[in-house]
Amino acid sequence: MEQQASISVEDNVIRCRGSWTLPNLSRLEQRGRALRWPETPTVLYDVGEVTAMDTGGALILQRCIDGVRHKGQQTALQGLKPEFDELLRKVEVEWSRPEGSGAGRGMSWVERLTRAVQSRQVSTIRALAFVGESTIAFGRALIRPRSIRWRALLRIVEVDGVRALPITGLLTFLVGVVIAYQGAEQLRKFGTNIFIVDLVGISLLREIAPLIVAILIAGRSGSAYAAEIGTMKVTEELDAVRTLGISPMNLLVLPRAFGLVIALPLLTVYADVVGVFGGMLIALGELNVSFVEFVARFEEAVPVRHLLIGLGKAPFFAAIIALVGCYQGFQIRGGVDDVGRHTTISVVQGIFLVIVFDALCSILLNWWDL
Repeated sequence: MEQQASISVEDNVIRCRGSWTLPNLSRLEQRGRALRWPETPTVLYDVGEVTAMDTGGALILQRCIDGVRHKGQQTALQGLKPEFDELLRKVEVEWSRPEGSGAGRGMSWVERLTRAVQSRQVSTIRALAFVGESTIAFGRALIRPRSIRWRALLRIVEVDGVRALPITGLLTFLVGVVIAYQGAEQLRKFGTNIFIVDLVGISLLREIAPLIVAILIAGRSGSAYAAEIGTMKVTEELDAVRTLGISPMNLLVLPRAFGLVIALPLLTVYADVVGVFGGMLIALGELNVSFVEFVARFEEAVPVRHLLIGLGKAPFFAAIIALVGCYQGFQIRGGVDDVGRHTTISVVQGIFLVIVFDALCSILLNWWDL
């Protein structure tokens, strides 16, 4: 039977016995605080009867030794086994290291920069590999449409498209109102009230409506994708799926990506209509531009290409949001805290990449005089 862990003072010698391991640390700490330490110039620790010791036990022993040394007394160890001696030396080095000298704190800025670059390089390679795998899966799905999980795809269209209509309509209506109201103040000064139609129509159809819808969906659906896949990974459901021979890419990523690619352009059309209607109300109330005049000027001043450009960007916005959300879900390694962190990252990265893509499109279209 294993001897119980203990520490005691006998004949001015501190005797340590038993297993100094994690299950016994609480008892050893309580016993150590209750001891009356010898007053001799040199305090002897007899550890010959210690049968086992882990890092926690070595730390308790090192604390006892340091407590005696702080009183100005010397210490000596007797009967310490070689394997315990090596562990105690490592603990003593770490315990005596000054605060702030741990790993990473004492690195130079060059080392920190190098590690940051290496970490970013690994993340970039993983992201590119995920994009490549997704592209291959998309191509296979287009060649073999039967492999697509149509029921899951239609549910994504319902959840991320149909159920997003109220918030999308309210938001774009208010944006149309704000654009028209701010423009009306300036146009009234020059007597060019009718040009409110150009301002509202071109800005909403070409840029603002698709971008607002994409940002809204990134916060609403992109975060949900990351949380759903991350939770499945934490609960090891993804491992079970792979064990069954089912590809997580086909099961989880493709339905979400295809569903969002279908839903986002439809939401954009809806946002265009509602946003322009909000602008029409302000044009009527502030500039006395009737609905008939507004529609007539709209047909004349807003070419169809602006609508097509806005709708053309929507599927790419959808693909970016879906892939970023799914990718961050697959990157979750820890527990619930990691799920929350990657969910937040998915929203931030999704919005950032959508805005970057929109800016690049604006530059290219300007070069092509579109």
